[in-house]
Amino acid sequence: MAGNSRDAGRSVTARALSVLTAFDLEHSRLTLTAIARRAGIPLATAHRLVGELELWGALQRDADGRYAIGLRLWEIGMLAPLNTSLRDAALPFMQELCETTRENVHLAVRDRWDAVYVEKLTAPRSVSIVSRTGGRLPLHSTGVGKVLLAHAPAVVVHEYCEHGLARHTPYTITEPGRLGRELHAVRSRGFAQTSEEMTLGNCSVAVPLRAGDGAVIAALGLVARSVRAEPSKLVKPLLPAAEAIRRRLLEQAGAHSGVG
Repeated sequence: MAGNSRDAGRSVTARALSVLTAFDLEHSRLTLTAIARRAGIPLATAHRLVGELELWGALQRDADGRYAIGLRLWEIGMLAPLNTSLRDAALPFMQELCETTRENVHLAVRDRWDAVYVEKLTAPRSVSIVSRTGGRLPLHSTGVGKVLLAHAPAVVVHEYCEHGLARHTPYTITEPGRLGRELHAVRSRGFAQTSEEMTLGNCSVAVPLRAGDGAVIAALGLVARSVRAEPSKLVKPLLPAAEAIRRRLLEQAGAHSGVG
């Protein structure tokens, strides 16, 4: 059978991970059959693994028999350094940004070809956006993504362009040469900006967030409606916030270095 051929040679760990990664934003609740199909494993294998994962708490079963990610897995995920150090350091300053600008505030890191959103804050009357905490969006069409790509190694930029620059709106940059010039401008002026490149009607501005050695570890950004946004005004509060977060991270590192 096709399911068995796809499953051949895979370790138990790989199969268990394939069960968990069968879930995503569009498939947050799945039947056992759907899990087996999306994970590429036989139904009998899925039944055994799902039962073990449910018993441990990585999955939970609803009243209608569908499965979802369990609370235990969320608890484990909250122990990741991104949450215990970067997010904790940035959150107070992100909240202040959200209150003062009344716009959406993003904190993101790069994972291969994507900007992964570590935290997202939304003001009551801010523009609607497609990002979500824990979600992924492209690097070339988002403000935080452009910052992360601009400060990535040259080989990463080359491979990213070779991978293909998807068009999300008529204004998305899809030409490698043009993107290269844009990334150079990001490094030169110290911030990135987009204008309706990910979502029509929205623009974004983002700045790098640096570690103590100067390396860019994340990007901090704002998203607003294009009709009312002025990049110079949006970037003005971002820069001191990024510097404050950098100092907070240095303080955390000092506190965890064994002093005292």
